[in-house]
Amino acid sequence: MTVTDTQARVTVASTSDVRRRVRRRGGRVGLPPGEGRSTVLTVVIWLAAGYFLLPLFWLFVASTKDNSGLFSSFGLWFADDFNLLDNLAQLFTTRDGVFVQWIGNTVLYALVSGIGAAILSAAAGYAFAKYDFPAKKFLFAVVLGAIMIPTTALAIPTYLLFAGAGLTNTVWAIILPSLVSPFGVYLMRIYAEESIPDTLLEAARIDGAGEFRIFLQIGLRIMVPGIVTVLLFAIVHTWNNYFLPLIMLTDPELFPLTLGLAQLQAASEAGGGASAQFSTVITGSLVSILPLVVVFLYLQKYWTSGLTTGGVKE
Repeated sequence: MTVTDTQARVTVASTSDVRRRVRRRGGRVGLPPGEGRSTVLTVVIWLAAGYFLLPLFWLFVASTKDNSGLFSSFGLWFADDFNLLDNLAQLFTTRDGVFVQWIGNTVLYALVSGIGAAILSAAAGYAFAKYDFPAKKFLFAVVLGAIMIPTTALAIPTYLLFAGAGLTNTVWAIILPSLVSPFGVYLMRIYAEESIPDTLLEAARIDGAGEFRIFLQIGLRIMVPGIVTVLLFAIVHTWNNYFLPLIMLTDPELFPLTLGLAQLQAASEAGGGASAQFSTVITGSLVSILPLVVVFLYLQKYWTSGLTTGGVKE
């Protein structure tokens, strides 16, 4: 018997077995193992996506309505009049266009704080990962402990410290506290440990490169995905920060978007009646999240790779 005949008989036997199983199941081919679970997970993911996207949809729909439409129409659908452009015009002309100033302040706080926090976290994480120094484990334990402390618990001590230094009601009162990112240090240590080979650093030292040059020309370039991840987290944290500006700032010209929109909402609630401008506040909330959505969509590939690096060792 030749090899070809053997293969042909095996193929016929396999085909017959498949046909018998199909006939026993009423002519339906069974699902592969795990197919049902995959369908359930897909449904769960779509439900979760709808849960998170529903507030954004409501925010967009509400931004197209005037004050009367907000309370007289169905919340999850558009009213008869589409007033998005009118709401935007009202938003950017309220109080002589102070909303534009708030946007500029928020961008300044978020970019400076985000870039500074990313660089400091990269340097600290690289040092924890690649150097041995006294009290290294203790200091890293302090960093891990700082992650567990809520930022609101540190707000009052931070205010007292900055008040003593005369830095309250200044841009530094927002930027300097935001430069400290314990979670960023933790993330960058893990990333540096897994992504930067020690042999590469030893080769650079043999070639005569100094430690600072090694960090700048080798360490930083390899840690770019992790740095972008920390940058994204720091930008989002500073952009959405409300409590720190609330206790640090009193000048409306220095307000970020979070505090400015809260002030507009308080003014609307105090005014009431025809003077209330809830639609303006809602439209401002929509405009305030658009830059974050763009930044996240642009940096998400770095964010994903930065979080997954170090999860699997080669």
